[in-house]
Amino acid sequence: MKRNLSLLALTGTLALGGFVGYGLNERSTAQTAPTTQAATTPTTVQTSLTNSSATTYDNGRARTEAEANTVQVVKQRQNGLVYISVTEEADNSAEAQMRQRLQDQFGFPGGSGGGAQPTTGTGSGFFVNAAGDIITNNHVVEGASEITIRLHGSKQTYKAKVVGRAPDFDLALIRAEGLPAGAIQPIPLGDSTKLDVGLKAIAMGAPFGLDFSVSEGIISSLERTAPVGTRQVYQQVIQTDAAINPGNSGGPLLNSAGQLIGVNTQILTGGSGQSAGVGFAIPVNTVTKLLPQLQAAGGKVVQTPTLGIQFTDLSVLSAEDRQQAKLPATGALLQRVYPNSPAAAAGLRAGTGNSLSLNTPGQAAESVSTDGDIITAIDNQTITEGEDLRRFILGKRIGDSIKLTVQRNGQKRDVTVKLQAFTLPTTE
Repeated sequence: MKRNLSLLALTGTLALGGFVGYGLNERSTAQTAPTTQAATTPTTVQTSLTNSSATTYDNGRARTEAEANTVQVVKQRQNGLVYISVTEEADNSAEAQMRQRLQDQFGFPGGSGGGAQPTTGTGSGFFVNAAGDIITNNHVVEGASEITIRLHGSKQTYKAKVVGRAPDFDLALIRAEGLPAGAIQPIPLGDSTKLDVGLKAIAMGAPFGLDFSVSEGIISSLERTAPVGTRQVYQQVIQTDAAINPGNSGGPLLNSAGQLIGVNTQILTGGSGQSAGVGFAIPVNTVTKLLPQLQAAGGKVVQTPTLGIQFTDLSVLSAEDRQQAKLPATGALLQRVYPNSPAAAAGLRAGTGNSLSLNTPGQAAESVSTDGDIITAIDNQTITEGEDLRRFILGKRIGDSIKLTVQRNGQKRDVTVKLQAFTLPTTE
């Protein structure tokens, strides 16, 4: 089943042909109040419901407490929302093609993956502080030759520039020029460690280029991981059933207090490309952690450390294969250690022989060296799957030191590694 599902980035498109043929009402009435004096007077009358909620009738409008809360949150935070439009010059490079795959897979005018004409797209963002810093997704602005923004309720456009990008977390910080006084209304940051499954989630953005759309749902899961960023490292995400679509990328996910709890980034789709009703958001605490680094990036990329290794995840091997090769049940079996990398400086070794042939259905046979170092723990935290290693390293900063528990020839030892920026050779 998982093979028929795919993750789509949520950058929008300026081509709205799919929406030609029906009109959009500026306002729709969900409920009509009973024709009583209480409903037609300015005073508010509260009536208890069987589900312990309540409906209020205010100036002829019936609202439950939940609805009233949503309306209040939207009115308080709507002016913190920003609509983002980008133009990207034609680029047929491998890097541009990779970027396009991480961007909107619904397609841009001019074709996907580069071409003879510039491509355009839309996304969302929000003010994060009184200085006018705007958070959005990295895949919204990466590679853009021009960025413009608009504020809620206005057609005026403002040029914006990138302050910093964190591609490995799919986050970016931009800042607009010439915003009028009082236009900046930041959305307060919440705390994703205080969330619970079932709490309200309100998504705001511009799906499919439709300015200012709001959807509501709940937090569906806090135990989910998804591949995020250019390296597609599996990271913790917030799962929500609030409707989010292409164009919602970078928009805020709010709680009932009007606080930011996440940044909308991906949707899960079925094999037909249709939404499966499952969306993912980057937790607000990731934003809080990265914000100082993004502000200090000077328009550049926030670098994250890399060990400089290739490894085989032992947890995916069969018990028979592990027993044959005398390997532990879990850990990262090193297949390659790149020269001049942090791993090489720490003396880690890759396998050179004693190969094991892995036969995966539908794939070519793969040869795995079984005599390399095996990383079994990081700072005394056991590695249960290979993604544990990727997530842990990604969560550190350049210059940090970590302790790796390494098994070599059946013997365990601790190795200290000082993390540095390292780029894997592109020719290999």
